[in-house]
Amino acid sequence: MLRERNSQANISEFMRYLAAHPEAETGLPALTELSLELGISVATLREQLEVARALGLVDVRPRTGIRRLPYTFLPTIRKSLGYAMNLDDSHFMAFSDLRRHLEAAYWHEAVHQLTEQDQQTLQNLIARATNKLHGAPIQIPHEEHKQLHLTIFRHIDNLFVSGVLEAYWEAYEAIGLNVYNDINYLQEVWQYHRQMVDAIVNKNYDEGYTALVKHTDLIYHLYNRPAK
Repeated sequence: MLRERNSQANISEFMRYLAAHPEAETGLPALTELSLELGISVATLREQLEVARALGLVDVRPRTGIRRLPYTFLPTIRKSLGYAMNLDDSHFMAFSDLRRHLEAAYWHEAVHQLTEQDQQTLQNLIARATNKLHGAPIQIPHEEHKQLHLTIFRHIDNLFVSGVLEAYWEAYEAIGLNVYNDINYLQEVWQYHRQMVDAIVNKNYDEGYTALVKHTDLIYHLYNRPAK
């Protein structure tokens, strides 16, 4: 039944070919040959190829040709979310809410899989961020913020979850929230981050969850700050 549904999937002939041919990871036939095999014109095949390329399904290079890439959800979200935010940047907050619920839902699964090395990475990120916030001049620890969250959820074995979480940070940067410089806000955010990491190290996972939820609510105040 599943195979029957797959065969009826609403995808192009080219994408169906990619899904059915693992050997495509080492290279595809010439377009003229492939168009004959698929029963479509070369022009149509080029159009389908361009869509697959935009979705991050294939790599196209002049000398090495075309090859299938490992699947990732991120390019699909990147294109669609970027378009949505250009229509109306309030779509970012809807996506942020999705990300907030995902992190909360996967928190316990994620933190139980963290290794001692992961915990050390999280503590190092806290230390680096603290140095930036207390430096002269003060620096915004955005990269540390991003890496802290991605590290916590790095072992979740779900391509769609990781795609959403990675796309969130690209959107966060695109909308300009990574350059927000209210020191009081930043200190509050990193206070919660420290609580989260301390809870992970001490295996107080419920306390870490509470800090996560409180901290992610701060995005609404950040996004809705008065324009200067």
